[in-house]
Amino acid sequence: MRILFVCTANSARSQMAEGLARRLAAPEVEVASAGTLPAGVSPFAVATMRERGIDISTQRAKRVEEVPGEFDYVITLCDDAAQACPVVPARRARLHWSLPDPAGAAGDDARRRIVFARIRDDIERRLRVFLEAEGLLDATP
Repeated sequence: MRILFVCTANSARSQMAEGLARRLAAPEVEVASAGTLPAGVSPFAVATMRERGIDISTQRAKRVEEVPGEFDYVITLCDDAAQACPVVPARRARLHWSLPDPAGAAGDDARRRIVFARIRDDIERRLRVFLEAEGLLDATP
């Protein structure tokens, strides 16, 4: 079973989703992320995930075309990506979770961290529901 998360820059939402899915999904589930215009992994995304004990510092931003093979599920995380990549087929389902881009958050670093954490938590809630409904949630504690 393969899941691909897509957003425009592949810098925050899709990177956090990839890290969370690796933690939450059953071991046989392969997870990847990509972007339509990749821009590098946000340091705020790395720090926000570290708060949960998940290290995404070795993940890299990549174009959709760089991710080989077919995916069972393709989950777009922003409206631009949903419109820009209709060419990414999904064997089972395409899902769209419209989430604001935390990279665009205004304010000082503390405020930006709060926004990143809010988006991370929203992604985690959605992932848990999705993985459980599809029978893909890791059963081990």
